[in-house]
Amino acid sequence: MLLRDLLASQFILPSIPKVVALLLSELEREQPDLKKISQLISTDPALATRLLQVSNSGFFRLSGKVNSVPESLAVVGLSHVRTMANAAASKASLKAVPGINLQAYWDFSLDVAKVCRSLAGVVRQNQQAAFTAGLIHFIGELAMRIAMPQEMAALDREVPALDARRARAERKRFDFDHAQVGAGYARQWMFPEPIVDAMAHQDSPFMNDAYEPLAGVLHLAVWRARCKLGGLNQREMAVTFPGPVGEVLALDIDMVLQQDPIDWTSQH
Repeated sequence: MLLRDLLASQFILPSIPKVVALLLSELEREQPDLKKISQLISTDPALATRLLQVSNSGFFRLSGKVNSVPESLAVVGLSHVRTMANAAASKASLKAVPGINLQAYWDFSLDVAKVCRSLAGVVRQNQQAAFTAGLIHFIGELAMRIAMPQEMAALDREVPALDARRARAERKRFDFDHAQVGAGYARQWMFPEPIVDAMAHQDSPFMNDAYEPLAGVLHLAVWRARCKLGGLNQREMAVTFPGPVGEVLALDIDMVLQQDPIDWTSQH
């Protein structure tokens, strides 16, 4: 399959059933808590993506782009959120994606988003945009699995989905990778350009004259989440730390680990 053909196809991102249920429950209250609604949607890559699609569409004719769930809620209103939540609930039976553990995907994406937001604060980048980029950075992988399950299953036997070598293996096999796919969809959905660029260059930031600081932040956040997922010790983390990326952002491994916002002892 060619990249342009894949991007022309439609797919449904699976939502977290518990989050959808809690969101619908909150929306049924006489006075829904906007902060709680924002927090719930911000834990679900699919709901966050749909909300940003709506708020960045031409329907609202905004002068600028919307970077985050809180900003989106200020634009779209609760009626759109209610429609979105009901649609997610009606598609609960479609939540399976071939070859991937969705709970692991959801946990990993949220971990990356939290680290992204923390690191963005250190390098003075938009923390809300960084959180969004981290939360949705892996949607291209899901799109590829839905559109081409047999090809992706064959690749799984060589390189697991969350392995650091995965993007390189995808490019070798298909001439594109999940980062390009995710960025392609984000561009179609008219997401802010820094988020699109961060997603596109997350695997190899600052290469080929592409300088988007959020791409470097995202790369470091993904590295940190993978370290935990793989159970790496201090020495192994030091060996695998993407030094060239950290150097451009003036972040060494100690600074990255010190900014870690997650209590990993309770994760995964």
